[in-house]
Amino acid sequence: MCVYAISDLHLAVSVKKPMDVFGPSWEGYMERLRTAWCRTVGEGDTVIIPGDISWATYLEDALEDFRYIDALPGSKIILKGNHDYWWSTLSKMQRFLNEKDLKTIRFLHNNCFLLGNTALCGTRGWKCPGEEDFSAEDHKIYLRELGRLELSLKAAVKTDSAGIVVAMHFPPFNDRREPSGFVDIMASYGVSKCIYGHLHRGAESRVVEGRIKGIEFTLVSADFLEFQPLKLV
Repeated sequence: MCVYAISDLHLAVSVKKPMDVFGPSWEGYMERLRTAWCRTVGEGDTVIIPGDISWATYLEDALEDFRYIDALPGSKIILKGNHDYWWSTLSKMQRFLNEKDLKTIRFLHNNCFLLGNTALCGTRGWKCPGEEDFSAEDHKIYLRELGRLELSLKAAVKTDSAGIVVAMHFPPFNDRREPSGFVDIMASYGVSKCIYGHLHRGAESRVVEGRIKGIEFTLVSADFLEFQPLKLV
């Protein structure tokens, strides 16, 4: 089994909001994604999708986007992004998958998954302290997301995993590229790798990659990857 990652698909099968209005790099992106995915990912592989899956507002409205993902090869693990307004409770989303016969999708939310002997943990994340417009409300959400990451990591500790990988939607750094409490928590649990999304072409100055506090950080936004899932393992 191989493990891949790609975030920020921004699918628009269900609703008419294509991404090509954001520049030529997004032209024909859904077909380009399908072609690259099918060329790369096998049925026994797993793909982590760290947020911003669909432009739909409600879960039922996202059905065609979920069918698009479900039809692609491999198993998919999805976590929430800031544009995933359709996101609901874990029980409601699981019931939706069962009712619609979507068999290859799972949700990462206050839990963890074992991929071979590696535990996959994660949370959406949020803006980080030190950003110019960081507000009191942002601080509340930031603290809540720190708690959710720790819940996921505590679940991993209970497994027989040989290592931990974390997936986030937001980068665990502020816009000055300074590490946040997310990085501190990951380091305290011995996380070896963190993948994240949210940043698109044009935001290169905010990208942080490489090894910090023993953790390897990698951006996996779809447009940065040219819509090609990135192999992690």
